[in-house]
Amino acid sequence: MTSPCIKEASKACFPRCCPNQLLGLPENHGSEHSTSPSRYDFIAATTFSLNPNAQFTNHECLPPLDQAFTNMKKAYPNYRETARADRIRDQEYYQLTLSNHVCLDYIGHGLFSYSQQLHSNAPFFSIRYKSVNLYTHITLGGQEPEFESVIKERIFKFMNISQDDYSLVFTANQSSAFKVLSESYPFHSNRNLLTVYDHQNDAVESMIENCRKRSGWVDSAVFSWPGMRIQSKRLRKLLINKNTKKNTKGLFVFPLQSKVTGSRYSYLWMGLAQEHGWHVCLDANALGAKDMETLGLSLFRPDFLICSFYKVFGENPSGFGCLFIKKSRSLVVKNANTSAGLVNIIQASNRPLYLQESLSTDRGKTILSSSSSVSNQDSFEIHETKETNDKSENISFIDIWKHDKSRENEASGSGVNSADIEFRGLDNADSLGLVLISSRVRYLVNWLVNAFGNLKHPHPEDGVPLVRIYGPKVRVDRGPVVAFNVFDWKGEKIEPTLVQKLADRHNISLSYAVLKHVCFVDKSIEERERLIEVKSIENESQSRALTKKKEKFDLEIPVIMAALGFLTNFEDVYRVWAFVSRFLDADFVEKERWRYMALNQTTVEV
Repeated sequence: MTSPCIKEASKACFPRCCPNQLLGLPENHGSEHSTSPSRYDFIAATTFSLNPNAQFTNHECLPPLDQAFTNMKKAYPNYRETARADRIRDQEYYQLTLSNHVCLDYIGHGLFSYSQQLHSNAPFFSIRYKSVNLYTHITLGGQEPEFESVIKERIFKFMNISQDDYSLVFTANQSSAFKVLSESYPFHSNRNLLTVYDHQNDAVESMIENCRKRSGWVDSAVFSWPGMRIQSKRLRKLLINKNTKKNTKGLFVFPLQSKVTGSRYSYLWMGLAQEHGWHVCLDANALGAKDMETLGLSLFRPDFLICSFYKVFGENPSGFGCLFIKKSRSLVVKNANTSAGLVNIIQASNRPLYLQESLSTDRGKTILSSSSSVSNQDSFEIHETKETNDKSENISFIDIWKHDKSRENEASGSGVNSADIEFRGLDNADSLGLVLISSRVRYLVNWLVNAFGNLKHPHPEDGVPLVRIYGPKVRVDRGPVVAFNVFDWKGEKIEPTLVQKLADRHNISLSYAVLKHVCFVDKSIEERERLIEVKSIENESQSRALTKKKEKFDLEIPVIMAALGFLTNFEDVYRVWAFVSRFLDADFVEKERWRYMALNQTTVEV
């Protein structure tokens, strides 16, 4: 039974804001069916966004971009309200347009905007490893650069988390955050680790390895094929487990959505875990901008939270990880004896990136290369000088010398004026807000899912699908990422890494992932579809095992994924659709191979 507080909260959290995050109980969450008229209207509008009965069997028959965009806006008239995001993209991230680059391989939060790196006052940063006991650091605190304090305050605000309730430590990256927590968590006494991931996650794998080294027990949620919905009864049984003492259950690691398939999960799983004695770690790395402002966090506050931030969207995604620890749970990590991965965030030099760090001189010519950070030990300062009249000397217009001690102190954050630091990447997201961002991404991702479904290989009776999507299809509450594979006219899967390489050649960045913890239980799934996936597995023993185990099989399935954010526009998703449609040409891969050779390339990568 839903508690009164949840019923009351759900009234304030309208469906467009965070659909199905609070209203659905865990055992029912993920159903493909809904009685809400608005959901049916949304699905109908999505279908209409192309053509109700459209099927494309030739890439040359696709509607042009302008026509497709017009149809999309007719189907989703509210999409026009998101035009502010397009203006931000044009003004702050114009490199995406200038480079003609479709960037769908990012998930996370960018601190700064691209335009900031062209101004000398852009407060970019670097990281410096530190040796400190985790428990001592979060309970007693310590000296930290002022620049780091400013970043910390801004992140707390952006993540909608109170500094009164949580401590924050910075780590080198997302994997380091998981490692710090796993090495600090008392798996020797709280022996269980339960995870909810439908894909291979290296950061979580390191946590699993740490748990097993200390004789802990590891288990995972299982996901039904092909919709990748949580098998609720199994997960509920693992969380309740009456054979385990309530106060020593262990750690429940839970993402609110899959960063590969876009499947969303209910907040109530966290509540169920906490009710039965688990410590909860919320993995927020897959959440989009402003998603932390949904109501669930105020009701089910996790004991630990992990997320990451990068510098600039569309550029090198280097950044840092964040580990939040609930202050009332600090004693859980009291016996932590590791500091590996903890870092300080220090301010880089306040000058344009194109004048940073990697400099060399040759016969008076200065070679400049781009860099997003400056090394703390080996940073440079650049000054213009006047040309000398002495022709015998070959002097550059730029003098380069090492920082003195005062400049080192400035680079580490000494004397930073917090009022001068802008986090325009976060500011842009704040200015748009949760409703606008979630609506915009929802329109685009569902249009792409629908468009993929309309690509069919020619067939006498019914077209053979070109694309197979794993996870939710068209749904009002699906996450902003699509996991898919491309199949040829014979039904054979085209290697995902090959698709990724060809996409990169067309200036489209997509990601590669591996689905795991897959369970084939739906008897309506054709055996043919199951065998197609088996053909991509090199291990023959696994192939034989699949035909024997009808209820559960942990199959690893490589996939391509496209991740959308608030800076994604319609042209981006259209170009991905147009690129994938090229595989309707049975000779497309071979043509690309010959085109590559014609460009005098020494290696044929496809």
